Amino acid sequence: PPQHAPSMAAPGRDGELRRTFPALPAPPPVPAASGASDASAGPRFAATWWGNAWVTALEEGALDAKRLARGRSYAEQGHVDAITVTPGLVLAYVQGSRPRPYRVQVRLRTLDDAGWARFLDAAVERPGHIAALLDKELPQSLADCGVPLLPGPRDLEPHCSCPDRGHPCKHAAALCYQTARLLDADPFVLLLLRGRGERELLDALSRLNAARAARAAQDQEPAPLPGVRATEALAERRLPPLPQPLPVPPHPEQPPV
Repeated sequence: PPQHAPSMAAPGRDGELRRTFPALPAPPPVPAASGASDASAGPRFAATWWGNAWVTALEEGALDAKRLARGRSYAEQGHVDAITVTPGLVLAYVQGSRPRPYRVQVRLRTLDDAGWARFLDAAVERPGHIAALLDKELPQSLADCGVPLLPGPRDLEPHCSCPDRGHPCKHAAALCYQTARLLDADPFVLLLLRGRGERELLDALSRLNAARAARAAQDQEPAPLPGVRATEALAERRLPPLPQPLPVPPHPEQPPV
């Protein structure tokens, strides 16, 4: 690659809804005893189930296995520069056969407010979900809450400045493979792609979890005792007159009726 190739790296512009990752080194090789098939031979781009789900969506949606293989090779050889992730978009420059790198982007539909509400409700339903997210883990049960967190085979939309109209071209495939490694290390990258930043999500989860704990504590409290308002108890009032005393019985041993 040329020494002064364009780069998407701009850490100074990063914020809640923008994260920039420097160019990744070569991925680790797959152990010889893993029994990988020819289609997945070579370095491993994901070790987690959600990272592999991203790779599966890419490979099952690809229309040309040869372009896919070239993309894997480009990713292995470090042709993908710094990667920028924003809601619904992954961008990077990828070095191809020409001196000037190509500008590549992969789009993914973001979740609407109703989808995020379902995700947050599912996340606070089990205490272990929030702890797992803080440990950079994505529980399978959380991904199966009815919200499409992970992409399907036709959900990734690649765009590249190269003349190749393949779906995806080798440059977009290389970017997708390297993006799988980012998701593998931090599932909040996937959540950012779907539209929400890490701090916003953690704040929302904290509020929902606190409200849920307060409701649970209220349900465990005993029912309040019946009472009278102080203004009613202290109000001036007239009591009815006492009844007339009972007549004296004619004989001491006989009580009144």
